[in-house]
Amino acid sequence: MRILIASDIHGSAYFCEKMIKAFQTEKPDTLLLLGDILYHGPRNDLPRGYSPKEVIGMLNPIADRIVCVRGNCDAEVDQMVLDFSLSEPYKIIEADGLKLFATHGHLYNADNPPDIANNYILLNGHTHIPACEQHGDYMYINPGSVSIPKNGSEHSYIMLNDGLFIWKDLDGAEYMRFKA
Repeated sequence: MRILIASDIHGSAYFCEKMIKAFQTEKPDTLLLLGDILYHGPRNDLPRGYSPKEVIGMLNPIADRIVCVRGNCDAEVDQMVLDFSLSEPYKIIEADGLKLFATHGHLYNADNPPDIANNYILLNGHTHIPACEQHGDYMYINPGSVSIPKNGSEHSYIMLNDGLFIWKDLDGAEYMRFKA
């Protein structure tokens, strides 16, 4: 199963469009969004091309291929305009023999992990910083941010295929990988 993993679009039509182009190029089975879809949040400056309505228009046509978790900047009203579920704080996904605990990162994260069994991979965004770190009995993976990367990181996403996580910038250039 091919999964494109992305987080923290924050209402940027400019960067969402780049992510959609990557989605079309990569041809994944699923787009896994780790929250913070439409609103930029009170701590962030407006991202380039801020237009939540345009983001809605880009994501709703592929809603049947989107799995999404709720971020700290996502609101009940967002669910009224999105054609995919944005209500759960986490999802447990099995892909390629891997068990993924997908969440935004404001509730569960590397410093506050969920009560999960050995061999789970904790996926979250929220920090806007790409990561791939072993934490005791689980791996912590973060795709970084589509629209507001931090600590000098790239506007990025992850492609997961056959247990291989590949971090790419929005132009498709690989910059990190991990084989689970």
